[in-house]
Amino acid sequence: MLHPSYSDLMNVVNSEVEEGDTPVVNSRYSIVMATSKRARQIIARQSRAGEDMKAFSVSKPLSKAVEELYTGQLKILPGGETADQEN
Repeated sequence: MLHPSYSDLMNVVNSEVEEGDTPVVNSRYSIVMATSKRARQIIARQSRAGEDMKAFSVSKPLSKAVEELYTGQLKILPGGETADQEN
């Protein structure tokens, strides 16, 4: 089972949306697309840095992307783009 759940992630992403406004995320698809895009960014960054892929065994890129989204380090913008809050 995936922790946090899709509904938890959607609640976090939409937490800053005011009542009556359109939510940033309406479906699981948006969550999947945002986290997969961020995971690819993490892989590319680690590849450029020359890090060994075996280092992923501790924290896999997709797990890290989900954690970043859940903790607010990664934001989904209304157009479907993602914004990494750390960079």
